[in-house]
Amino acid sequence: MITYLIIDDEHMAHNIIQGYCDLLPNLERSGNAYDAIEAMQHLQAHDVDLIFLDLNMPKLRGFDFLKTLTHPPKVIVTTAYREFALEGFELNVVDYLLKPFGFDRFLKAMNKVISPTKTERRTDLAATTRPASDRIFLRGDKKYVQVAVDDILLLEAAGNYTKVITTDATIVTRDKISNLLSFLPPDDFLQVHKSFAVAIPHIISIEGNRISISTHLVPIGKMYKAEVNQLLS
Repeated sequence: MITYLIIDDEHMAHNIIQGYCDLLPNLERSGNAYDAIEAMQHLQAHDVDLIFLDLNMPKLRGFDFLKTLTHPPKVIVTTAYREFALEGFELNVVDYLLKPFGFDRFLKAMNKVISPTKTERRTDLAATTRPASDRIFLRGDKKYVQVAVDDILLLEAAGNYTKVITTDATIVTRDKISNLLSFLPPDDFLQVHKSFAVAIPHIISIEGNRISISTHLVPIGKMYKAEVNQLLS
């Protein structure tokens, strides 16, 4: 469960963000703060995993508040000011949402929170599995489905849609294959054809120009052959 705190001086912004969060499982609101002082008091009394932070607030500017935190939680900036984006990423914010933002853009930011970065994912060389919390939200038919990354076998592109084939289901999502790959760990997923990407840990065999994964045979494109060969070296 991810606990979150909304920090914004506008009540409407709180309503929008909370409404978006209510659409996603495993999110729990810890509280609401309308300025940095309220936020500090809340963080002193509660453990929070994620904060949605506005920049233009009374008493203390959003980034100035963030700099006061010794061990800040993950941060998604929500603001109408594009010009502060560089400063935000220098402070290691997860994402920078420009108001007004829709649910699709909000979901993209949340996937960055849920799916660890490559640095966060790096563990001891003896480790063979990732944490069970490594998950991603997929936009399906009128709903959003949470999928464990370890369960994904392969991706198959179909125009602006992509079929995500897991160990027990096939989910058709309204995302391009290139966009989905940006959320998945590059060490574990490899594009092997313009229309296919595979989960390397699930590969059973590679023979000729085909990859066997579970009951699926995936073609290897000529442009991707060299990268596949690197797996065999």
